[in-house]
Amino acid sequence: MSKNEQITVNIVRKKLEVIGITTDNDFLVDEQVIQNALIKKLLPSKTEIGSGKGRPEFLISKIGDKDFLIVIECKADIKYHKSPNKDQPAIFAVDGVLLYASKLSREFNVIAVAVSGQTKEELKITTFLFPKGSGTHSILTDTKKIPVSDIISWQDYIRYATYDENLVNTRKKDLNRFSRDLHNYLRDYAKITVAQMPLLVSGILIALMEKGFKVAYSKYIGPELAQKTFQAIKDQINKTTLGINQNEKKRAIINAFSFIEYHPELQKIDKKKNESPLEHIVREIDSEMKPFTHDRFDFDVIGNFYGEFIRYTGGDAQGLGIVLTPKHITELFVDLAKLDKNDKVLDTCCGTGGFLISAMKKMTEGLSEGERKKILEKSLIGIEQEPSMFALAVSNMILWGDGKTNLYQGSCFDEDIFKQVKNQASVGFINPPFSQKGENLHEWNFVITMLDALQKNATGIVIVPMSLAIAKHPFRERLLKEHRLEAVMSMPNDLFYPVGVVTCTMVFTAHVPHDSDPHHESWFGYWKDDGFRKDKREGRIPTERWSGIRKEWLDMFRRKEIAEKSVWKKVEVNDEWCAEAYLETDYSDISEKNFENELKRYAYFKLFKDL
Repeated sequence: MSKNEQITVNIVRKKLEVIGITTDNDFLVDEQVIQNALIKKLLPSKTEIGSGKGRPEFLISKIGDKDFLIVIECKADIKYHKSPNKDQPAIFAVDGVLLYASKLSREFNVIAVAVSGQTKEELKITTFLFPKGSGTHSILTDTKKIPVSDIISWQDYIRYATYDENLVNTRKKDLNRFSRDLHNYLRDYAKITVAQMPLLVSGILIALMEKGFKVAYSKYIGPELAQKTFQAIKDQINKTTLGINQNEKKRAIINAFSFIEYHPELQKIDKKKNESPLEHIVREIDSEMKPFTHDRFDFDVIGNFYGEFIRYTGGDAQGLGIVLTPKHITELFVDLAKLDKNDKVLDTCCGTGGFLISAMKKMTEGLSEGERKKILEKSLIGIEQEPSMFALAVSNMILWGDGKTNLYQGSCFDEDIFKQVKNQASVGFINPPFSQKGENLHEWNFVITMLDALQKNATGIVIVPMSLAIAKHPFRERLLKEHRLEAVMSMPNDLFYPVGVVTCTMVFTAHVPHDSDPHHESWFGYWKDDGFRKDKREGRIPTERWSGIRKEWLDMFRRKEIAEKSVWKKVEVNDEWCAEAYLETDYSDISEKNFENELKRYAYFKLFKDL
């Protein structure tokens, strides 16, 4: 290392000390000499780096965090900050740190920091994120999408990294893989029901929040581990604040987890492996899933887990009418409603809390801790009747840190619950149970009840089967007498894959009669392509097209009439409420070849249909 480069290193070391990244604060700070054998193995050879050292200036990890690494490469002169093609790692800071990070990202999420300059004033810093196993990298930005251009705290590095789209997709893929593996293990060895699987997972995550349990669980075996796990869950639940009737709620939640203490197969010791299934599961969850919760990761963890188990077991979702809302749709609803910190949000069929979590994230962005706490305590209202789902919703909120105070266990049709939530919320979201057969359990019953509960002029957004937009129904008249239909968007046919239900999104203004303005027109959008692709193992996977499509949808929503995509139309009770009924097809770009191909396809269909 040259004398001038040592000046740069000293500046960086001082910055690290100021923000608390030191060995005294549970960090491992390696300079040139690497202690970790795995990291040594991953780093490029001297031949690959093209220099005699083959080591970064700093390699930083935090004790107990096996997920993230920070690697820092320094150069004395800012003219050696970055080469045009970033392909000269021995000479340029950016080139070098990108090479190191690309190797280390096989096993870690890597924060890669390139530094050049001889004084604090001229110092140039560029920061990248390499998600583990993704093979891609991006500039690390803060929550306002401004590139990180200084040495910042470990907490801020991790916080900003968890909002990176590449990391989101990589972690989702990792979580889905782990979901599959754990589901198979639970089925084969734990012998618990499908409904108990996500409860066991969320219960263990909650138990691991108890410091005493997390430190000591490896010492317990068999029945003792089962008892300690359940006790840790009870301790965490009893610490929470659950608002009105909280003692009843706590008893119901604890009861949902009680099977963990007594299930014989969970605590049965396998003599060959010298462990019980519960020992294996706790250890795996502690290792694999903890990063999704202690980072406040932007992900409906328990909801995704539940969805994965539903998908693998097949049919349960349709049988119970449970169709969990995809995360990109809960986020879309939040943007359609233009949520801000002054709103209150109601979900009368909250399931595992996906809508409330997306609302929480949006409403608390950039706020002080005091403002954030106020929103979590006052502004998120959810109702869930199914006991296991309610326990999962509370669990999810606990794992997020709060937001469960105004969760109600019971039916949205219960008069006492309805009175407690009525006229509080300025925005309502709902994905009601589909295809219920009981009396007064039609999707329209759930939609009308949610809208009735909102403040006047509040926005209500629902996702329902397309049949509600097409079929005549007596509830439509009741609906439009009280509430105005603002928009309907036809959603992708396979949005809930593998559950085969075609859906649409409807937007209402609450307590404003539909015919109060004789000139009112509703807006209809054809949103059939969200850019996702289907995979038998991974489900629906976002592609790079989604961000552009999402922007296009939001730009056109209730503002633009675009050929074959959107249209304004005055509709009444018995009309069809979908874009397909009113959009005009543009035939001008159909060529003779297109026409011939369609005729051939139709001929083949007619020929083989009756064979």
